[in-house]
Amino acid sequence: MTLTAEVARSQGALRTFLHGLPGVDQVGAEQRAAMLGTRSIKTTAKAQALDLAIRMVDLTTLEGSDTPGKVRALCAKAVRPDPADGTCPSAAAVCVYPAMIGVAAEALRGTGVHLASVATAFPSGQAPMAVKLADTKAAVADGADEIDMVISRGAFLAGRYAEVHDEIAAVKQACGDAHLKVILETGELATLDNVRRASWLAMLAGADFIKTSTGKVQPAATLPVTLVMLEAVRDFRAETGRIVGVKPAGGIRTAKDAIKYLVLVNETAGPDWLDPDLFRFGASTLLNDLLMQRTKLATGHYSGPDYFTLD
Repeated sequence: MTLTAEVARSQGALRTFLHGLPGVDQVGAEQRAAMLGTRSIKTTAKAQALDLAIRMVDLTTLEGSDTPGKVRALCAKAVRPDPADGTCPSAAAVCVYPAMIGVAAEALRGTGVHLASVATAFPSGQAPMAVKLADTKAAVADGADEIDMVISRGAFLAGRYAEVHDEIAAVKQACGDAHLKVILETGELATLDNVRRASWLAMLAGADFIKTSTGKVQPAATLPVTLVMLEAVRDFRAETGRIVGVKPAGGIRTAKDAIKYLVLVNETAGPDWLDPDLFRFGASTLLNDLLMQRTKLATGHYSGPDYFTLD
């Protein structure tokens, strides 16, 4: 019997496994994340890091005021982030609400940029299971090839691990060929121990990615939280052989911050995760700063604040 099947066989087995995971030294995690954040990357390595970070961006708009025009403009920016520089890579994906999938799918067709959509009653997750599954199936049918779902934090915090596991597994099945990113909403999990448990729970249930946040709750992505999640995916691969991606989202706004995360990835999970297939940034404003820093590195001066489109 595989680890996944053995652990998921009952609520008791899940609880025993998750609470048997090594505890997280919060002070140690914070100190290590801070130390890695001081690493300096210069010249050629910095240029490569900026391009890699651009390729890892899930360019996101998740506002009630989103319009088809805004989504089309965002898609155009994801495909050609810097229209004046043909060497600038495309972003990884565009992430939108389900109502905008059709617009985004048409705009991204044939470009190679992925289309992600939040589903399962984002951001609260407070909807009946039938609604969540219908939401997921409709998003995939409309053209999304990546689904970002939210876990039921109330169920998790109440210790109903089997309920959360089975919900993730059912959504994964509803995704079909689409990749599933499972949002833990770490800002509501209270402790790094809970972040580790939620990470393992999501992976055991079939997540292709684990994601920090919806961006609607503070704190969102932080280096210590992402460190714990990276340790989890590293250890999960060692235990099962399966590789799961990580996506910090919310509050990552500068190229300097993005590079800190890339260093964290390399030093924690390893260079295999330095790939858009295994690491993403969920962001709406990060891309502009990456582009400004890229231009500065190439030309020696910053572009004006209105040189790149505002998102």
